[in-house]
Amino acid sequence: MNQTKYIFVTGGVTSSLGKGIIAASLAKLLQARGYRTTIQKFDPYINVDPGTLNPYEHGECFVTDDGAETDLDLGHYERFLNVPTSQANNVTTGRVYLSVIEKERRGEFLGKTVQVVPHITNEIKDRMQLLGKSGDYDIVITEIGGTVGDIESLPYIESVRQLVWELGESNSIVVHLTLVPYLAAAGELKTKPTQHSVKTLMESGIQADILVCRTEHELSDELRQKLALFCNVKREAVIQSIDASTIYEVPNLMLEEGLDIVALKKLNLPKKAAPDLKTWNTFLHRLKHPKQTVNVGLVGKYVELQDSYKSILEAFIHAGAANQTKVNVISIHSEYLDEASAAEQLKGLDGILVAPGFGGRGIEGKIETVRYARENNIPFFGICLGMQMAVIEYARNILGLKDANSTEMNEVTKNPVIALMEEQKNITDKGGTMRLGAWKCDLTQDSLAYKIYGKSQIQERHRHRYEYNNKYREQLEAAGLSTSGVNPDTGLVEIVELKNHPFFIGVQYHPEYKSTVANPHPIFVSFVAAMVNHKKQ
Repeated sequence: MNQTKYIFVTGGVTSSLGKGIIAASLAKLLQARGYRTTIQKFDPYINVDPGTLNPYEHGECFVTDDGAETDLDLGHYERFLNVPTSQANNVTTGRVYLSVIEKERRGEFLGKTVQVVPHITNEIKDRMQLLGKSGDYDIVITEIGGTVGDIESLPYIESVRQLVWELGESNSIVVHLTLVPYLAAAGELKTKPTQHSVKTLMESGIQADILVCRTEHELSDELRQKLALFCNVKREAVIQSIDASTIYEVPNLMLEEGLDIVALKKLNLPKKAAPDLKTWNTFLHRLKHPKQTVNVGLVGKYVELQDSYKSILEAFIHAGAANQTKVNVISIHSEYLDEASAAEQLKGLDGILVAPGFGGRGIEGKIETVRYARENNIPFFGICLGMQMAVIEYARNILGLKDANSTEMNEVTKNPVIALMEEQKNITDKGGTMRLGAWKCDLTQDSLAYKIYGKSQIQERHRHRYEYNNKYREQLEAAGLSTSGVNPDTGLVEIVELKNHPFFIGVQYHPEYKSTVANPHPIFVSFVAAMVNHKKQ
């Protein structure tokens, strides 16, 4: 292919329809046909990145190998495509405006009045084509965040309109995701919201090429014909996206609907071979036909919103399928856990995961959770802050350092077993200043970590500011808390574990970010296997 083709995915009627899943599913089908495909997300909020957003506001913050703090939809892209994303795959309005303002300050606009059109839209168009111009991809799918008609999305919609015109016929298409609601009182599906959404898009100068209709009920032929006529699209371009039991069914549903065929036809591209979804469908079969069930406690402080721990929940799905095990994740709020209630709230679990997080709220509950898992020989997995809580718990209850803490929670503690790195101490900006992205880790040969990974060096993604304090390492190791993973460049501790325990491991990084359908993360796979063994005993 000489020229990269572009697919733009917009959404209408309401948010949370699943543009990311539709984009990822279409990308999966195109990839399975042999096309080099990637996806990028353009978010309309003015934050430079989601790194400073509370998880309740926007769900989890996903981190890429190159250290970009990004939208959680990039996690879906990686899980579906098994291809790493980067900073170029996620752009926010804040990043666009920051870039344009910096150019203006440098005098790059030669005295021109800086305006939304052409300066902001040119910046957006440049970023939309960045991956396409790399030569690495045949097709670039661009998901536009928000809902058509939102004031925040207008510069993106205008940029898409210009780009569609500039790229020329058959080089780009617009897929519009919309809602066809069912009115119980009338006993029928209603097309009017979709008609209005498409009309709003057309008022911005964009004609949708494909309609993907989210629905709880099957769309009749009559209804599809009506949508095609009123929304000015071909009949075969009205695609039904019915509710599925798992997001991983969506590629197969889109295959049945012919979404990939319609897209390729409109882009004037050959179908190539039928999509190779053998590995995908093997995973799906194992997911749907588990041989056993385990219950894992997810102890965190953002548990009210499932998206706060999206990558962890998906990693359990991947690891569960690998073990042919259904993993029931039971969310437990650490703020309401203490010594008196721990046994009651944590009893009957086959494993416990203490989740990542920031700040002092709910910390004592997490520490109490670690103690319960350690003393009762329950498989334990601590991620980032969860690993740090394991170190604090061990220092307090085994070493006898009763005031052991992290300087994040207590700046004046006499025993800061978790502390700030020197290079973090003078940082005032919160955004993008943590230890981020992929870092190396050397594993100790006779450790659980080495057994899990099967190699001596790994690379995992980080997102944290506080570290294991090496001044306490000798004491903690002598007392039995092994260090099994260390960064070779900084000497910072990455993994701790207990040898005299069925499964007890804490990692400073976020393994959930690298778990995909094709490659479930080995720690999650081993953790689920340990829970299965624990349940059998």
